[in-house]
Amino acid sequence: MDNFAEHLVRKELTTGDKAKKIIILVGGILLTVMLAAFSVLMLGQGLLPFVGLVLAAATGVGTYWIITNMYVEYEYTFTNGELDIDKIIAKKKRIEMLSVSVGRFREFGRYDENTPDETDDMTVVFATSNIASEEFYADFDHDAYGSTRLVFCPDEDMLINMNKNLPRALRINTEQEE
Repeated sequence: MDNFAEHLVRKELTTGDKAKKIIILVGGILLTVMLAAFSVLMLGQGLLPFVGLVLAAATGVGTYWIITNMYVEYEYTFTNGELDIDKIIAKKKRIEMLSVSVGRFREFGRYDENTPDETDDMTVVFATSNIASEEFYADFDHDAYGSTRLVFCPDEDMLINMNKNLPRALRINTEQEE
């Protein structure tokens, strides 16, 4: 029987992300309006109004593209011991981030102040909602990234399914935490 779990996590915007979004939106709107106004004022000046309108349209589209790409989700898929993590941008573009067997985990647990510090040679992969109370970490060796720490937010169903495939020492630790 297959051991399967799937979970989708929406990345919450931090205060800094929200400020960036507002600055980009206001700046993009102002620049688009200024370029369009410039085009109207330059009517009768040859190709200048056309170029201004094209730049205004490009600025508007670019602003929309940047704002929509700030919407990020992470999809965790756990199948028979393999954990796959994909990043979904603006509900349109899917990027494969990581695939690992949970049997390779050296460390696993809640990501909090008691979590061991990352080493200098460690690659840290964040696939989280930015809500600290929901975060877990896993340390393992990855073929492409070397020593790796994954920070993610599995739900209870995924934790139960993962627990069946964790190394015995980590399984005991996980059961004690829950």
